[in-house]
Amino acid sequence: MLAALRAYGVTEVFTLSGGHLFPLYDALHTTGVRLLDVRHEQSAVFAAEAVAKLQRRPAVAALTAGPGVTNGISGITSAHFNGSPVVVVGGRAPQFRWGAGSLQEIDHLPIVRPVTKHAETIMSTAQTPEVIHRAVAAAIAPHRGPVFVDAPLEVIFDKAEAVIGAAHAVTPQEADPDELARAAALLARAERPILIAGSDVYTGDAVAALREAAEALQVPVFANGMGRGALPPGHPLAFARARKAAMTGADVVCVVGTPLDFRLGFGDYGEAQVIHIVDAESQKANHAKTAAAPVGDLRLILTALAQTASKHDDWIAKLREVEDAARAKEVDALSADTDPIKPSRVYGALRNVLDADAVTIGDGGDFVSYAGKYLEPGVPGAWLDPGPYGCLGTGMGYAMGARVTYPDRQICVLMGDGAAGFSLMDVESLVRQNLPVVIVVGNNGIWGLEKHPMQALYGYDVAADLQPGLRYDKVVEAMGGAGETVSRAGDLEPALNRAFASGVPYLVNVLTDPADMYPRSANLA
Repeated sequence: MLAALRAYGVTEVFTLSGGHLFPLYDALHTTGVRLLDVRHEQSAVFAAEAVAKLQRRPAVAALTAGPGVTNGISGITSAHFNGSPVVVVGGRAPQFRWGAGSLQEIDHLPIVRPVTKHAETIMSTAQTPEVIHRAVAAAIAPHRGPVFVDAPLEVIFDKAEAVIGAAHAVTPQEADPDELARAAALLARAERPILIAGSDVYTGDAVAALREAAEALQVPVFANGMGRGALPPGHPLAFARARKAAMTGADVVCVVGTPLDFRLGFGDYGEAQVIHIVDAESQKANHAKTAAAPVGDLRLILTALAQTASKHDDWIAKLREVEDAARAKEVDALSADTDPIKPSRVYGALRNVLDADAVTIGDGGDFVSYAGKYLEPGVPGAWLDPGPYGCLGTGMGYAMGARVTYPDRQICVLMGDGAAGFSLMDVESLVRQNLPVVIVVGNNGIWGLEKHPMQALYGYDVAADLQPGLRYDKVVEAMGGAGETVSRAGDLEPALNRAFASGVPYLVNVLTDPADMYPRSANLA
């Protein structure tokens, strides 16, 4: 099993110890492959997903049978929505005694099939390489996604001779020439086009091709997910604050490598014609009307579009004026010296402290929404958020995967105090395995994403309060890390500098204003 996985570049496995997986642990230990363990199985899957996203390759989480697998379902589902090639290896109760009530006996496959590209049980030891190759081939084929393989106790503990075989390679898919021609013609004729770059631009290694196409076509570029940073801040075609003006004024909207979901108005842009470019038929938006929808390797499609040159100086200048005005209005929010602290002020301080290549990880609701607004990755592949599934609890797993990927970069987790309840115990895993990260908690003592809307709807709220001023930093200290609580805006930057200099998992617990509400415009349904 391990030899087959290593053929795809796997150099580490994330797990929570379970007896059903001992032979795999033995193989990892005796061959020097890194084994990292966590305190909750979902963190193992999230850690593997972070590696899969950042390194653009398969990554492995090993979960013991029964509750080990079911505890990982949220992580698997997030990987499914994010198109992340995570390979989940499960333990399984013995097949020879199936139905007799062995410990943790349950058939995992019907549970995981709806959220995986492939799910299979290895029924004989000699079949193992064949099954692993079949699963990983599915994981890395467009559209990428998680796969699941489990092995009954007697299979994984047995020995057999088998041929490992070579790793499967992905053949780039050419787009339909007619669809590609339609897209090119629409962009060539457009007077007010915009381009929206999503996560698959990064995971599909199409960042350079995107830049080439944008510069040839002179199209303003907006980004979401891991598409952030595809054009660096300061690039004349990179925009973030003029999105509303762009969406309402555009005559052609070209969306590349991301679904037309709630984050993008479900693809309804009034009279604008929509081009939707995706890497697989399964990603086409059947709910939205598109004028062109090329499907295939994003690099090839964008490179082909770059052969058409155009200019939109007036349109770009108009959006730049809106962009600059919006940024000018943010200065006060980013530097606000209020008591209690405004979330925006936290990001003003972070902008002064974070390196250009820092990996920022969002795990939360309102507090992380501010991160998406105010933080701009300086390089591609430096932004991790839960994605369209919106699952809280990604923070510590993503931090582990990011630190394994980048031993020398800043890793900063931006976490709401609600989200902290999901995964903060895995700080112990980071401490024990010498994986320093900085965690910034926006602590307003409420579930802000729920409290404010419920107040607006009903005039009251329930189940939306947390303990005010809770010392999350003391929790981290108790597990061997360090931290501090910040209640004054002027103390933010010194605290953040201490955190990044500490060399340990360090939590900066920022007491933020519970009355502050992120101005939300997305229609969730």
